[in-house]
Amino acid sequence: MLRILNYINGRLVEPMGGTYLDNFEPATGKVYSQVPDGDERDVEAAVAAADAAFPKWSRTPAAERFRLLMKIADLIDARADELARAETIDNGKPLTLSRSLDIPRAATNFRHFATAILHTHSETHVTEGVALNYTLRQPRGVCGLISPWNLPLYLLTWKVAPAIAVGNTAVAKPSEITPMTAYLLSQICMDAGLPPGVLNIVHGLGAKVGSAITAHPKITTVSFTGGTVTGREVARTCAPLFKKVSLELGGKNPTIVFADADMALTIPGTVRAAFANQGQVCLCGSRIYVEKPAYEPFVSRFVEAAKKLRVGDPLEPTSDQGAMVSKAQLDKSMFYVDLARKEGGTILCGGAPPTGLNERCRDGYFFQPTVITGLDDTCRVNREEIFGPVVTIMPFSTEEDVVAHANGTEYGLAASVWTQSLPRAHRLAEKIQSGTVWVNCWLVRDLRVPFGGMKQSGVGREGGDEAMRFFTEPKNVCVQVPQV
Repeated sequence: MLRILNYINGRLVEPMGGTYLDNFEPATGKVYSQVPDGDERDVEAAVAAADAAFPKWSRTPAAERFRLLMKIADLIDARADELARAETIDNGKPLTLSRSLDIPRAATNFRHFATAILHTHSETHVTEGVALNYTLRQPRGVCGLISPWNLPLYLLTWKVAPAIAVGNTAVAKPSEITPMTAYLLSQICMDAGLPPGVLNIVHGLGAKVGSAITAHPKITTVSFTGGTVTGREVARTCAPLFKKVSLELGGKNPTIVFADADMALTIPGTVRAAFANQGQVCLCGSRIYVEKPAYEPFVSRFVEAAKKLRVGDPLEPTSDQGAMVSKAQLDKSMFYVDLARKEGGTILCGGAPPTGLNERCRDGYFFQPTVITGLDDTCRVNREEIFGPVVTIMPFSTEEDVVAHANGTEYGLAASVWTQSLPRAHRLAEKIQSGTVWVNCWLVRDLRVPFGGMKQSGVGREGGDEAMRFFTEPKNVCVQVPQV
């Protein structure tokens, strides 16, 4: 059986404790590999390697860092089929999604930030007749990067690329549930010639490896993507140590559909937003609000489209929906569907595992796309993050009502608005308390724009210039102007 290894100081190494965790394939429910059960000793070795590599790497010319990151991107492209298959087996998402979104985006992350460091600029302020002030942005040191299981390589590289591009070194922890693409990235970094210690990857449980990373005194910067509960613990650990922290956390995202929306565009767009990656994307629209005149026809067409989604073996090209990432996530979706029934909801489709799966997948963690009506904003199903293929649809009357509904949770990560009225779109985009608001689209991402959430969906912003700023420290230099 394949054993994944840690990547420390440029080498693939066994965990110091010598123990491993079973890694399950979601589609089959069976163990297919083992992942290191790392601990603070592995983190200490990784931090030492990163700390030793930082002085030289931080002084490496931008052109050389550009070359190495572009080489990594090229190797991701060259091994795209292998990476996509590994991610599908590890995560349960359809292979078509891994091939079309996750792996290409991982390569793009490296290319984007590799290019960005060649075009940085400095701010200059003239204190007339007295001094010239300019700002340097310098790498911060060793960064701790903790990424989730839903978009394993996509989000890991979203952190790694800007961190090392600007001259930091890093200790990364991928999810122990989906470690395979991070392991393959380790091999790619070695093949690309990335200097030892610039990137280190330690596998293991969050309670051991993640905690050791956030608490380590030599780690100056922490970027975390995951659940709000864990994010709160990360913040609690980092605050007394005055670390710079970015937290990208949960979401309970509203999808708002007005009666004037182009339904030929809106129905497939909102179905995708609801059920992409089995609803296991922090940006998925799990609360759908529809203007009353359009409510009944929208529900009918939405349910019809949801029923047509093919749930099956994620390795099959005909599957639209794969497996949930773990038994725990499957059980969580089932729990909330049962809760919806108790809260007075009506299950219009789904609500249970599918039938008719092939022999390979009979013990896998599959769940049908589920649509619920008849609930209000006060119920738990509409307030708590489910992170599965479970959505609710509710009617609304006015703009004021739907803005109140949209803002009525502790989360504020993303929202989408579907309307042909441009003035209305602008009004709602300003009023909705979300870090991202899409109009007549979903998951359209320009890597140059800032990304992050409001309220309990997170702190800080990533992406584009915001990422470059997050991973660097500004320093003011003041030069006195000689008096003539």
